[in-house]
Amino acid sequence: MIVKTLPPSSRPIQEDSRNGTNRRGELDVIDIVPEDGKSSLVVRSPRLLAAQKVRTAAQPETLYDPVGIAAHYQNKKVQVLRRIFAVLGPTLSFVFGLWSDSKRGIVVKNDRRRATQLRVLLTQLGPAYIKIGQALSTRPDLVPPVYLEELTKLQDQLPPFPNEIAYQFIKEELGALPEEVYAELSAQPIAAASLGQVYKGKLKTGEEVAVKVQRPDLREGITIDLYILRNLAAWVQKKVKRVRSDLVGILDELGDRIFEEMDYIHEGANAERFFELYGHIEDIYVPKIYWEYTNRRVLTMEWINGTKLTQTEEISAQGIDARYLIEVGVQCSLRQLLEHGFFHADPHPGNLLATTDGKLAYLDFGMMSEIKPPQRYGLIEAIVHVVNRDFEGLAKDYVKLDFLSPETDLTPIIPAFARVFADAEGASVADLNIKSITDELSALMYEYPFRVPPYYALIIRSLVTLEGIAIYIDPSFKVLSEAYPYVSKRLLTDPAPQLRASLQDLLFKDGRFRWNRLENLLKNARNSQDYDFNLVLNQGIEFLSSERGAFIRDKLVDESVNGLDALGKNVLHNFTSLLRERVGLTAVNKTPAATVEQQQTLEHIKRILGILRETRGFDPVQLTSQIAQLLVNSDVQRLGQQVVNRFTQKAIARLIRQLLAS
Repeated sequence: MIVKTLPPSSRPIQEDSRNGTNRRGELDVIDIVPEDGKSSLVVRSPRLLAAQKVRTAAQPETLYDPVGIAAHYQNKKVQVLRRIFAVLGPTLSFVFGLWSDSKRGIVVKNDRRRATQLRVLLTQLGPAYIKIGQALSTRPDLVPPVYLEELTKLQDQLPPFPNEIAYQFIKEELGALPEEVYAELSAQPIAAASLGQVYKGKLKTGEEVAVKVQRPDLREGITIDLYILRNLAAWVQKKVKRVRSDLVGILDELGDRIFEEMDYIHEGANAERFFELYGHIEDIYVPKIYWEYTNRRVLTMEWINGTKLTQTEEISAQGIDARYLIEVGVQCSLRQLLEHGFFHADPHPGNLLATTDGKLAYLDFGMMSEIKPPQRYGLIEAIVHVVNRDFEGLAKDYVKLDFLSPETDLTPIIPAFARVFADAEGASVADLNIKSITDELSALMYEYPFRVPPYYALIIRSLVTLEGIAIYIDPSFKVLSEAYPYVSKRLLTDPAPQLRASLQDLLFKDGRFRWNRLENLLKNARNSQDYDFNLVLNQGIEFLSSERGAFIRDKLVDESVNGLDALGKNVLHNFTSLLRERVGLTAVNKTPAATVEQQQTLEHIKRILGILRETRGFDPVQLTSQIAQLLVNSDVQRLGQQVVNRFTQKAIARLIRQLLAS
């Protein structure tokens, strides 16, 4: 019988512009067609179907279970040793070849023969090692160009497995022969990657699709490598005292993701969720999943006509700006990592395409991961503290992010951070790249009692991979510089208590307001795509008038009074100077002008007003009506009364001092 799995997308109800049909999210339907030809329908809830399918298929071999895997290989020492020697033998032979070449004066980094050998070696060692090669293929700052070109082939140019096996899997998973399911299917796979290979096909309803079929014997090969690497990690963690990170936990996290990647039902659910969270971002495209032709080892998704981001000449020939698409990718990654926490952990060039209409299409949603809210807020705070060189705050962030235990003495670590981020030329920290920061921090973590939490490895993999693509396209591209406008926007608009506390720490030091920090935040935030002046104005007033904003409100009132006082001093100073010098009333004493500090505050306020005028959403006509509405707002009136009262008190106090002095 044919079993068709049809979970309508978890996307909201909307008109699907791709095929003109309504995509509804209320019900999931499984159409079961028995051999007698009479079909029956099973209706299920939308969110649960993918998860339920995963659980239904969640037999021991579909979930990563390190304890079960250890028990499985406990009595198979010969098989394990055979695998160890199978890896060590060719690896040591390759390393010896490199050493021998260098001794004979051969420039190894330019030797295409050795680069090809490395690619073939990783291919022969299996999927786990292919993943390592794929990660290296995105690092032009680490890998010589000749090796980079060869390793790039690991993304989708691996040796395919026979069509007969692929067709058998399609029949087993979808319950029918390929010709019964698809109107067309390419004679050979158009791409072959570490876990599967892809055919171009056409449904009987006319849609072009990509059909991904899993490699045979995949699970066994990956399982034994994970088992060996996990035991090695445990031994290192136990014997090498300098290693404080949870190596086993990091490997288990990677194992979880790889096993999820081997379940195409799970991948389809990931794609649907990715569309729901990020499909609305301008120039981001997520392909549609055809659930009726998808199961655990076969995935059918919308065919995307596009070009790899690293093929810059081909992209430019189409009139598309590759650098702009990287900027789009960075903005999307920021929302993945810092807003919703559900992120693509494997954004190598084979998974990012420039579509013919100039959009950035994401592919392959097998390796996804999540960051919990505390870690997301901690990362935002860390970026802010890095850019503003607040290393004391950065050290505390590392405690929140679980890199340091709460009882750790931060005294020697704070100056160590300052050394890491010191720049002899005085440039902004945002000009540094993630790779250089990661390398410097790695040395620091070795020296001090840092530990690397398991969730961190995939975040760094995702960011470093994306940055590698960006550097390939534009060597001067700085991810932190592109990220800070979004982070500034989040800090100014996100109502989360953690970020409000971080904003307070950023803007105040020793009880004094730091206008330069606010100016920097506003200047960067206005460059964020979805930053809006009216949103900031409304949220700012709401926050300042709330109990949570009491501290900032009181300090801002003081600063406003000081600003008005400085302005009044300048006006009075100019007036008395005019009377003395131009009118000739020398009996009038010249009133002192505002102090240097007060003058600097006024300059900051002027610049901030200029930034606000240039911000998206600023409309003088609309602002006038908004101000009129704000003036009748009780909270705003209360703030105004506080400013007037304190200004009046200060003026009276000054008058009394002058009278007593005279």
